[in-house]
Amino acid sequence: MKIVFKIPINKSLIIVAIILSTSFFSQTPAKVGTSKNWGSVDGISMIGLVQWPSSADAQLQVACVFEYTDNDIHSAQALPANLNGLVHLDEALKGEFTKIRQSGHFKGHSLETLLISPPKGSMSAKKLLLIGLGDRNKFIPELMISVGEVAAREAIRLGVSNFAFASDLKDAGIDSPTALVAGNVVKGIVNANRSEIYLKEHKLSKTKKLEKVYLLAGPYFFEVAGGGIKDAIDEMQK
Repeated sequence: MKIVFKIPINKSLIIVAIILSTSFFSQTPAKVGTSKNWGSVDGISMIGLVQWPSSADAQLQVACVFEYTDNDIHSAQALPANLNGLVHLDEALKGEFTKIRQSGHFKGHSLETLLISPPKGSMSAKKLLLIGLGDRNKFIPELMISVGEVAAREAIRLGVSNFAFASDLKDAGIDSPTALVAGNVVKGIVNANRSEIYLKEHKLSKTKKLEKVYLLAGPYFFEVAGGGIKDAIDEMQK
């Protein structure tokens, strides 16, 4: 048996069919709650974590969202509901995640942001930051550098010392290169933090230091994402 993902990529709008055998999903997945410190850059620990965005124990949760298309997080291209972080997030918020997108209150344009205070007890994090990814048909992995920068700058502005980040690309039905995406997010976070360091050195900022970032990955993508995170850490430390 095989699963076929129809994946929209770059500006050419070519639809590429990537066939993944179900043997991939028969591999032993990392357990929910598995975590590993893949390394640190400029004092920020980059911690891989297998967890849903609704359940990660962090001061701020960041989730990435494409422009809305009907039933997108439940489409045939998206991950199954039990493995889909966006579905878990929508359930935790009692459907409000979908309603906000359907209504146009959050359009999901590239790098658009929306800060939400989830009802008490609905999520582990006290704040939820949505970051737009734009048109799913025009997605490129390089965008995630800018997304990482926005996430880190907003976290610093909010005064948190840690945040959890979920790219949610596969959850939304985009078969993205996991390692490259994870690495690009790390690069963006480091870029933003280094800008903040510069401001502090020149007495232009008094923000709280960012200490930890929890980079969320699904059970089947934990090690692959970790490889990309480690490569990015090595590159940024040179």
